[in-house]
Amino acid sequence: MNMRTLQITTTLACAAFAGLAQANDTSSSQAVPYHYGMALHVGKVISLNEPSTLECQVVTADMKYIDSASGKPAEITYQKMSDACSYQN
Repeated sequence: MNMRTLQITTTLACAAFAGLAQANDTSSSQAVPYHYGMALHVGKVISLNEPSTLECQVVTADMKYIDSASGKPAEITYQKMSDACSYQN
């Protein structure tokens, strides 16, 4: 096998693996804002995130989870009091 054929084959294989990695990426899903009464089918929570702040204030947090109805990853944003509120008297 000559060197040019090996390089072309390697390049095509790397491009195919990169395409598969992008296709499986779940971070591109759009977070849906939560509204009161919205039905959630949370099968498993993947992560809970909120901005860190030293002040007691309302922050926008997000939750990534596996939807129990569809089995697909989903993301939702919601308003909550920051964690700093639990440390203040």
